[in-house]
Amino acid sequence: MPVPVADPLPDPDSGQAQTTSRISPAEVTLLASVFLIAACGLVYELAAGALASYLLGDSILQFSTVIGTYLFAMGVGSWLSRFVERQLVAQFLVIELLVGLVGGLMPAALFVAHNALPGSALGSFRVLLYGLVLLVGALVGLEIPLVMRILQRQFSQRYALKDLVSQVLTFDYLGALVVALAFPLLLVPHLGLIRTGLVFGLLNAGVAVWTLWLFRGELRRVRLLGLACAGVTGVLLLGLAGADRLTTWSEDRFYGDRVLYKATSDYQRIVVTGGSAGVRLFLNGNLQFHERDEYRYHEALVHPAMAAHGAPKRVLVLGGGDGLAVREVLKYPSVEQVTLVELDPHMTRLFSTEPRLAALNAHALTSPKLRIVNADAFTWLESQGRSPASEATWDVIVIDFPDPSNFAIGKLYTTSFYQVVDQHLSAGGYAVIQTTSPLIARRSFWTVVATLEAVGLATTPYHAHVPSFGEWGFILAGHRPWRAPTALPAGLRFLTLDGLAALQQFPPDMARVEEEPNRLSNQHLVRVFEEEWGKVHQ
Repeated sequence: MPVPVADPLPDPDSGQAQTTSRISPAEVTLLASVFLIAACGLVYELAAGALASYLLGDSILQFSTVIGTYLFAMGVGSWLSRFVERQLVAQFLVIELLVGLVGGLMPAALFVAHNALPGSALGSFRVLLYGLVLLVGALVGLEIPLVMRILQRQFSQRYALKDLVSQVLTFDYLGALVVALAFPLLLVPHLGLIRTGLVFGLLNAGVAVWTLWLFRGELRRVRLLGLACAGVTGVLLLGLAGADRLTTWSEDRFYGDRVLYKATSDYQRIVVTGGSAGVRLFLNGNLQFHERDEYRYHEALVHPAMAAHGAPKRVLVLGGGDGLAVREVLKYPSVEQVTLVELDPHMTRLFSTEPRLAALNAHALTSPKLRIVNADAFTWLESQGRSPASEATWDVIVIDFPDPSNFAIGKLYTTSFYQVVDQHLSAGGYAVIQTTSPLIARRSFWTVVATLEAVGLATTPYHAHVPSFGEWGFILAGHRPWRAPTALPAGLRFLTLDGLAALQQFPPDMARVEEEPNRLSNQHLVRVFEEEWGKVHQ
């Protein structure tokens, strides 16, 4: 459909044509399309990176490789656009439909594939993930060059090339900015990854439909293109209608038990399942505890330090937003105040308000002795006073962080962090750190021991058998050597005074190996941990 433009007025400076006529509907549509194209393209990129980090772990590695692959594919798509010479509008319309269909369904497809494939097929999932990222990236890379050429053809009398490029890139970057802000703040928390992908797929399809209407006078096979638009839109709408059912099916299949609660917070995917053996908590697909044996883990984590101190009054718990470690801490009558620092407020809210979960931690998160701080533990602890006599000194510090599977968590296992812990530990106090499996990740375990010793703390490594995890390691650290307690709280189900000595015995396959300390500048631990646990999944 020919687009009327006004007669150009000469530009005395550039010699290029200009016009003072109003902007045409086609121009508005194509520039708006650039905005939507950029928004949709970035959503698919962020969704793939988020899913990869949820399902494969190590968010920094997954985001880096996904984004790098996506940008490379966009470059390939831009290069391929030179071979598109005829029927630019029709080609652009088809590409929009393909981007909307493949990109919109990509999160759902990846989620279902990961949960349907057996654990041994992790390599196949990676092939699918990066194959889809390459395909969507290449299609997105085709879009902007085609839009520029369509605009140049339609509005060559209105804009010089430099102005056209400026207009297109401005709208492109604006779309990216809007989505970059909306994705973590609005889209994922309220829609979830699957619905977010489908909604933006529908936006791509909407661009195709509007393009079909606007240029219907010059397009061939309008009816066929219309059917394609209707088909893609219908598929995406069906996907949107069944998104909740699809998520429930795939998660039930993946976790084995019925999903009782699921949410995507600003920091992680939280899933709570329930079965005949009890409740289980998963964060980003990784098991955090099982109701049937969590008491073994939490008794081993808390009581060797608490009982050895004798009469702890002030206790700091870092991590452990489920409240289970706090439950054990509150078994000591001497405790006057417990401070729980948990990054994710969704966790502390869930485990303090959901009746079944609150009962599991004996309503510890609503205790009048407890103060909850939702903040980054490293930053928060650094912000507290550094004087040993200050109110920011604790008798026992319980450190219950996730395993160091990525650099963001790995910083919490460095000499830099343990130096801050040292400054906030009372003279006769103890810190205790959960430290992965000394059997499966032997080098990782002893790396943490070396890191604590590097800052001048005396260490007492020990381990306990937790059936859901196998052999699990812990490290006591303090300004003085640890001494076995003479009493433990009544009613413990696992830990005994006689059994404490056995926990400190390491057979040859878990015995100490020499490792360098984990420093913030090298993150040695993250590389070792990934190498050791990676062998388990091969």
